[in-house]
Amino acid sequence: EVRLVESGGGLVQPGGSLRLSCEASGFTFHNHAMSWVRQAPGKGLEWVSDIYRNDDTHYAESTEGRFTISRDNAKNTLYLQMASLKSEDTAVYYCARSPEGVTDTGFDYWGQGTQVTVSS
Repeated sequence: EVRLVESGGGLVQPGGSLRLSCEASGFTFHNHAMSWVRQAPGKGLEWVSDIYRNDDTHYAESTEGRFTISRDNAKNTLYLQMASLKSEDTAVYYCARSPEGVTDTGFDYWGQGTQVTVSS
């Protein structure tokens, strides 16, 4: 059974940092591209970042330079290091798996999400 379990969310002040984790199980983690997607209150899903099987990384314009995606294949874990957080980063953050080593075919499994709230 494929499982994706996010953790690391919480309340942080503007300008602060957080690191999200997504522990994966039930599949060969290093074979798949992985992504972070968020949903702000009252809004739709927004792609944040992804990392391919070959470790190529990509970022949404709104997060580039502030967020860093990484993966530890030995630990089957995906990370999102977030810095210089803004109120508009407030959202539920989901990790998502792609069926292949790139994200061209979309996502086939999602985690349950972790809440990030940026507020003073």
